[in-house]
Amino acid sequence: MNRLYDMEPRVMDDEMLKLAVGEQGPREEAGQLAKQEGILFKDVLSLQLDFQNILRIDNLWQFESLQKLQLDNNIIEKIEGLENLTHLVWLDLSFNNIEAIEGLDTLVNLEDLSLFNNRISKIDSLDALVKLQVLSLGNNHIGNLMNVIYLRRFKALRTLSLSGNPVAEDEDYKMFICAYLPDLVYLDFRRLDDHMKELAEMKHQYSIDELKHRENLVQARLEDEQARREELEEHKAAFVEQLNGTFLFDSMYTEDVEGSKLSHLPGVGELLEFTYKDKFVIICLNIFEYGLKQQEKRKAELDNFMECVQEAIQENQEQGKLKIAKFEEKHLLSLNAIREESELSNIEAKIVQYSEDITELFNVLMTLEMQLMEQLEETINMFERNIIDLVGLFVENVQSLYPFLEDPLGRHSCLARPWLNSGCTMAQCRDLENHHHEKLLEIAINILEKIVKGEMDEDLPDDVRSLFVDKDTIVNAVGASHDIHLLKIDNREDELVTRVNSWCTHLLDKIHKDEIMRNRKRVKEINQYIDHVQSELDSLECGDLLD
Repeated sequence: MNRLYDMEPRVMDDEMLKLAVGEQGPREEAGQLAKQEGILFKDVLSLQLDFQNILRIDNLWQFESLQKLQLDNNIIEKIEGLENLTHLVWLDLSFNNIEAIEGLDTLVNLEDLSLFNNRISKIDSLDALVKLQVLSLGNNHIGNLMNVIYLRRFKALRTLSLSGNPVAEDEDYKMFICAYLPDLVYLDFRRLDDHMKELAEMKHQYSIDELKHRENLVQARLEDEQARREELEEHKAAFVEQLNGTFLFDSMYTEDVEGSKLSHLPGVGELLEFTYKDKFVIICLNIFEYGLKQQEKRKAELDNFMECVQEAIQENQEQGKLKIAKFEEKHLLSLNAIREESELSNIEAKIVQYSEDITELFNVLMTLEMQLMEQLEETINMFERNIIDLVGLFVENVQSLYPFLEDPLGRHSCLARPWLNSGCTMAQCRDLENHHHEKLLEIAINILEKIVKGEMDEDLPDDVRSLFVDKDTIVNAVGASHDIHLLKIDNREDELVTRVNSWCTHLLDKIHKDEIMRNRKRVKEINQYIDHVQSELDSLECGDLLD
């Protein structure tokens, strides 16, 4: 099974890769042209590097379009250097010295993988290969039959080879695999019949049922986690993530050591939990709901804009196609007429007429493009105004002291729900904090006076009592807590405003850049087509005039 180093190990350098690409490239005239101009590695779809005595996989990062890679019959010891080959569908690493499956995490499109005749002892690290259909692991060191259960996660797997491994010597080998991999069609290059699958299922039914139950629990948990991640991404897209609960309020006390101590003061616990916290969370929830509604409006505006752009482009393209189709019909007739004309004067006249037709087509196509460009420019400018207004309204209402937020019934959301205490902005969060600060300071001063007079009946923890040595100490403690809370509120507001403005800026920049690129590409296409038909005329003109 081990491959010996009979020859000097080779390095996968540019020289080897260029030679392989050249030998496997197009033939005849196309091949000659490819050799002259060179073949870009990024355009190569298939690469064969077998029997090259390669020790290490390297320098393949430029082959970003590669779909098929053959590295069999080398002396490779480790799977590496394949990170950029994300379009790879077929990979052959058979007859090497590989000891572990690794380095395949980015090959999400891989369907056929051969690791036949290596030194692999465990089936793992294939999780990313969700499209895997064929897996060849024959002639390796796999000895644990239970390891096969790992392959149940690959729902597309239909062909598996494990012959030549210690597991294949187990008397329950085929029945076990049939039971645990019921969707498998071929095992060790032989088709699995339905009767054997039925017997295998009956034999291992209890274990399979238990396994399915555990898998269902895991799947339910994964789906729940995925749903939460997707929900969080939706909230992030609205810039109001983690405002639908107590997160912001709790974060204010996470680093607030003094505030935690002060919460032990008589009356502060009730003030925090039932007055301050409840109102604060309601404000956050209201901002959250408003943010989601505004995100829906921004999305609708963007979707409508993209639809308008696509409709305009498609309509313009159809007009261009009609013009070109009519020209093509006339084009063939004109070329044939020139070829069949024997009089030089008539040939020249027809060539002049054809040149005028080409110029007219160019003018028509360029006029269509100019019209489309002006139309899209107007559409983009209108969208830009609308999206900037939406973002501005969102920011203003989140920040302002007296917001005008509309609910689905067209009422002011704060006024429509009096239990919100008219609080629905970050400014109101600050007001609540200021009010709480005043109440807390009042309670602290009263307690200090009681302590000084010896009228304090309640016991205080030692770390709390240490704050009441004098008025300055307790005022500073309350003030420090207040500053931390305001900073947290300010930072969350700044984050929201910065991110939504950044999103708007980047979106508009991308739209303008995409339009510039579209226009340049279209103008280039028009020029290339006109050059093509003009070159046909020029070659015909030279030939006819020479004749």
